[in-house]
Amino acid sequence: MLRIGLLAGAVIFAVVYGGVGYANEVQVQVQAPKYQFNKKTIIRGGIFFAQHCLTCHSMKYIRYNRLAADLGLDKKFIKRNFMTPAGAKYLRGMITAMPPKLAAKWFGVTPPDLTLVARYRGVDWIYTYLRSFYWDPGKSTGWNNHLFPGVAMPNVLFSYTGTIDGKGHVLKKATYSPQEYDRITTDLTAWMRYTSDPSIIVRKKIAPYVIGFLLIFTLFAYLMKRAYWRDVH
Repeated sequence: MLRIGLLAGAVIFAVVYGGVGYANEVQVQVQAPKYQFNKKTIIRGGIFFAQHCLTCHSMKYIRYNRLAADLGLDKKFIKRNFMTPAGAKYLRGMITAMPPKLAAKWFGVTPPDLTLVARYRGVDWIYTYLRSFYWDPGKSTGWNNHLFPGVAMPNVLFSYTGTIDGKGHVLKKATYSPQEYDRITTDLTAWMRYTSDPSIIVRKKIAPYVIGFLLIFTLFAYLMKRAYWRDVH
């Protein structure tokens, strides 16, 4: 009887208090970004990431010299636009200069490495997440996210989005236009899609040649098959 009572109490607690939490959450529909996934978009997103996001987040699995090979960038351009942290090394990964212990103290959690986030979360999730921040005075950072409730990350794009409360009311207008805001979010999404799978650029480049070879090989294989089976029939 005691076990049954404890189990019933746990169920009631989950329903009552868990139900309150879900009632306050806004259902967000994941949206797909509309953009051209090419080197130009990736480079723009990478520069924005290096100058705004690399302060907190690392991308340790992508090296600076890899950008030269994949995106056709020269070393001077990479040093000027991507190697923003002090002491960054050309042959090493993109590491934030923020000490992990201090980051955990300031934000309550160490900001995660974002190299593979697109492979784990998906491109659509990243795009929607960047566009789902709202002002929440109850949070230590002042920001929350509809797609990721309770997130520790502040809205670094607030100058592009403006300050919006949880119900969508504009508290402060954005400094930039909606078109500029959409370009930034799509560029960042393209950049993170690239870092999670850098070989995608090479694959897209050689894909037509591989498909063409397979088609030609299939034709010759079919003709050879007919020649072999002609005597059998």
